[in-house]
Amino acid sequence: MQPAPPRFRFLRQMAMAAAALLVAAAAGCTTPPEPPDQQFPASVRIAAVGDMNGVKNRDPDSPSGRNAAAITRLVQDNDIDAFLGLGDFQYSVPHCEDYVKYWAPLWGGTMPKLYWVTGPNHDWQPGRNEDLEDFMNGQCPGVSEKAAINQQRGFIGNGQPYSKDFGNWHFTFLPSAYWRYNPRQGQLLTTWLDKDLETARAAGKHLAVVYHEPYFTSNTAEHGRAVEHKPWIDVMWKYRVRLTLSGSQHNYERSCPVNNADQCVSDGMTAFQVSTGGIGLRPFTSSPPYIEKRFSDTHGFLRLTLREDGSFDWNFVPTSGSSTDSGTRPAP
Repeated sequence: MQPAPPRFRFLRQMAMAAAALLVAAAAGCTTPPEPPDQQFPASVRIAAVGDMNGVKNRDPDSPSGRNAAAITRLVQDNDIDAFLGLGDFQYSVPHCEDYVKYWAPLWGGTMPKLYWVTGPNHDWQPGRNEDLEDFMNGQCPGVSEKAAINQQRGFIGNGQPYSKDFGNWHFTFLPSAYWRYNPRQGQLLTTWLDKDLETARAAGKHLAVVYHEPYFTSNTAEHGRAVEHKPWIDVMWKYRVRLTLSGSQHNYERSCPVNNADQCVSDGMTAFQVSTGGIGLRPFTSSPPYIEKRFSDTHGFLRLTLREDGSFDWNFVPTSGSSTDSGTRPAP
C-alpha cells in the first residue's frame, strides 16, 4: 500500500491530535474498555529496549544487529510474550525508506510481538510523524507486516497514547515528545493518564508506564532528566505505579522504588531506563541518590517476568559487553 499524499497525511495527523485532546479534556469520562485482543498468561515474559539502530546501519554483527538477533530468537522460539520498543527505532530523522532499508532487515523479526512507544524523539521530528506510524501499520512500500499492537488495534498514530493489559498488569504507553514540541498537549494528556490509571487500578491491575524520555535518570553530556514530565510522574505516584520503562540516554539505569519526590519508598516506582539497543553509549555526568544500578559500557536488553501478584523479576541480557543487572521485586 502506498502512503497517503502529504496533504492527507497532515490532515490525518491533525485529526489524531484533535481526538487525543478531546479524550484528555473529557474529565468526567472513563477510559474505554480494552478490546478483546491477545490473551496473556498469569506470568508474562517481556523484553524491552530503546535507541536501536544507527544511521544506515544494517550490519548483523553491530551492537544493534546482535540485540535484534537475540530478541528475534526469543520471538521465534516463543520465549517472550511481548517486546516493548522504547522509541528512537532508527536514527537520525528516519523516513519510510530508512525503516524499510535499515531497521527492518535487523529488527523486523520482532514485529509479531512488538508494542511500540509512540512519540519518541528521533522518530517524531515535526513533519516526520507519519513515517513511523505508517511503518508500524505496514504502509511503507517494501514492508507490509504490522506490529503486534497494530494487528490487534488497527492504525495507531505516532503521538497517540494507548494502554494494554498483559495478564494482571496494565501498561500505559505515553508520547513524551509532546513535552518537547507541544507542551500544551503533554499537559492535557495528564488528564487522560489520570483516567486510564484510575480505571485500571479500580479493576485490580498492577500498573506500569512506558515513555521514551526518562524522568528518573542520571545526566549525560547530551540530556538531563525530563523535568517537564513531572505532572505525569505525580499521577503515576497517585495510583502507585510499580514499574516504568524508558530510553533516550544511551546507557542503562535502574532506580530504587521511588516516589514523586525522588525518595526511595517501599511502594514507589521501579524505573528502568534501557537505551542500550545499539546506538553509541554515553557516560554519566551526575549521580542521583535514587539510582541503584547503572552502566554505560554494554549493549543489551532487559527481560522481565511479571507475576499476577504484582511481583516481578528482571535481568539485563548483555549482547555486546559484559555488564548486567538482575533481581526480584516482591509483591506489594
